[in-house]
Amino acid sequence: MENISISSITSVSDNLFKLLLDADPSKNIVQSYLKRAYKFIALFKGAPVGIVLLIDTRPETIEIINIAVSKDYRNQGIGGKLLEYSIKWAKSKKYRVIEIGTGSTSFGQLYLYQKYGFRPVSIDRDFFVTHYPHRIIENKLVLKDMVRLQQYLF
Repeated sequence: MENISISSITSVSDNLFKLLLDADPSKNIVQSYLKRAYKFIALFKGAPVGIVLLIDTRPETIEIINIAVSKDYRNQGIGGKLLEYSIKWAKSKKYRVIEIGTGSTSFGQLYLYQKYGFRPVSIDRDFFVTHYPHRIIENKLVLKDMVRLQQYLF
């Protein structure tokens, strides 16, 4: 999709917060990382259509902690543009590693992240069972594990 611009923001509107909850259904968890995250939105014709949040996790390492695209704009390349932007931004800030985690049943996201150079490095067993109060069903499966992926930036 052409005419997408990405820019930094300092706060998140209620609509953007709801969008973040599409990617991470726990209000408490989203609120726990929101204030310390670097925030970027994707705009199409001036309207927000996607968001990505990154946080520092270790020296020289940053994690994409949340990435979401509005339902009406999914599967049009916006998620890829947000990933590309995040990778370029991290390189410009001299990070050596960028990480992302997703559900083991998130087949589309796993494909997308690997398409943009992320490689699986570990599994957090029972992450979603332990950290979320309700079962999450995705692709007709109970989501239990988080797959962690990373990319070296040098």
